Amino acid sequence: MPLYEFRCESSHVHEVMLPINAEAREATCPACGGASVRLISSARLGRLGSDRAQLIERTQASADAPGVVDRIPGTGSGNSAPTTTDPRHARLPRP
Repeated sequence: MPLYEFRCESSHVHEVMLPINAEAREATCPACGGASVRLISSARLGRLGSDRAQLIERTQASADAPGVVDRIPGTGSGNSAPTTTDPRHARLPRP
């Protein structure tokens, strides 16, 4: 449901959530009880810059042009364990 802004004659601004097909152009002001008219305001389509919006943008961008990877994600540089040259280590059991 969209959120509409209303302003009364005493300049109190309040918001009312109404169905999108509502034709109500007037409402009662909760502060003074007077009649208030609906304002024309910009749409609040989303919070640009939020984590959710950035995720959606990255997902949409990768649908047409996926990124090329040169290694399995999350493996780092490829060497997870240090290599040893000690001959005794060759006889140890391997997982």
